[in-house]
Amino acid sequence: MNGYIFDLDGTIYIDNEIIPGVAEAIKGLKDRGDKVIFLTNKSIASREDYVKKLRMLNIEVNLDEVINSNYITALYLKSVMKTEDSVYVIGEAPLFEELRGENIKIVETSANASHVVIGWDREFTYDKLNQAYQAWKNGAEIIATNPDRTCPVVDGDIPDCGAMIGALEGATGEPIKVITGKPSSLMANYVLNDVLQLEASDCYMIGDRLETDIKMGNSAGMKSVLVMTGITTPKMLENAVHKPKYILESVRDILSLQVEVP
Repeated sequence: MNGYIFDLDGTIYIDNEIIPGVAEAIKGLKDRGDKVIFLTNKSIASREDYVKKLRMLNIEVNLDEVINSNYITALYLKSVMKTEDSVYVIGEAPLFEELRGENIKIVETSANASHVVIGWDREFTYDKLNQAYQAWKNGAEIIATNPDRTCPVVDGDIPDCGAMIGALEGATGEPIKVITGKPSSLMANYVLNDVLQLEASDCYMIGDRLETDIKMGNSAGMKSVLVMTGITTPKMLENAVHKPKYILESVRDILSLQVEVP
């Protein structure tokens, strides 16, 4: 038995359109007894939303087979926060909901916040940036859900959480040290140890992004698989720091894994 960890955007679908052959390939893996889970950095939808979307695209999935950066962020905060601690959050409703689901105390202003969480926020403002900056000056720990600079859409791509990270790092002059989504070891360890319960060497990390999907797979000791249906172009691959073990045109070819990088 092997474990297959799939990114979503640019790997399984783009916007609301499934990539041809993907549903059949996923079914083929499950039919032969492999474990399949879905792992996304995208913080603007809930895990329940992803379950509904995948089922609409004819992929059978349960809630415990979908992990996102919001959920890992909530688990991380739950493990480090004290009773009196609180969090100022930049992000959209699904991030707030996931944190509240784990009983994380959220505050509306950052003056006394012990932690700041930054997720993708399509209504990001100067005031939100200043709230996070003032909390940082007061010693708050800064946590980001994911480092993705952009998110693939049908007509190209749009700014993602990396843009919010860049704004705060520009103000503080310091990199954010805790990022919970891919390629973090927090996410990799949770998926391998708590969800799949398999050795890393028996697992494949499949995605379209070199600096998140492929980097995490390589760092964790998994077999990394790049699909050419999303962000990464052949030119980007030429000079890539993080090289995949396998390159596939699409997830539809996952049952073969024929193209290996030397």
